[in-house]
Amino acid sequence: MTLSPKDAQIDRLLAIMARLRDPDGGCEWDLAQNFETIAPYTIEEAYEVADAIERHDMADLRGELGDLLLQVVFHARMAEEAGHFSFDDVARAISDKMEARHPHIFGSEGGTMTGARWEDLKAVEREREGATSAMDGVANALPALLRSEKLQKRAARVGFEWHDTKGPREKLLEELDELDEASEEERLVEAGDVLFVAVNFIRRYGVDAEQALKASNEKFERRFREMEALAIADGRDFAALTLDEQESYWQRVKKAEKSAS
Repeated sequence: MTLSPKDAQIDRLLAIMARLRDPDGGCEWDLAQNFETIAPYTIEEAYEVADAIERHDMADLRGELGDLLLQVVFHARMAEEAGHFSFDDVARAISDKMEARHPHIFGSEGGTMTGARWEDLKAVEREREGATSAMDGVANALPALLRSEKLQKRAARVGFEWHDTKGPREKLLEELDELDEASEEERLVEAGDVLFVAVNFIRRYGVDAEQALKASNEKFERRFREMEALAIADGRDFAALTLDEQESYWQRVKKAEKSAS
């Protein structure tokens, strides 16, 4: 069978990785790696893909997707060497999963895909894989803010959920008081409780916590840079200003933003 150009490039990449990992003349760095040492690079490449998408840089996206694909090939090669599975097994598993999760396309069930139906299909998968808790399958390595939201959504699916914003609002005020009163040893846990309940509170408004904080981070950075620029234009060292003087620049930036909008 003649390989298509796409198949040929996948095979080329797999061959490159096999050569790099060849104990007889392979690359010393690649040979020294394992799943644990490569995992941080995998996460980093995923973020770089997201960054290219956010910047609408398609040329960069092409390169970053290649870097992410390399991570998949790297992990699959190490697994194959250890006798666990191969790249073909990875591709087969995700193909099987996508067909199973789209019975209205690849099966005979019909209908349309909704968020609830998707979650039901995933729940069936987890049960088939031996899950015994609604919390099973929420990855520990997720960013903490994202993981807290996923845990809360899982709890909500089995009814453990406030029905309006009053409950989480009162709980948030309670947690703030507990943080105020916490000893130095207790502060880490109490601070975490504040953040966890804050995620629950804003989730009741249909707001994605990760995206909300990202937007606030970007707004704060933009305003701070503008304050520094205004101070320089006034011939002043921003870092040497009093807090009240710095606050006056903050208000100037906010006022300018409001006028521009």
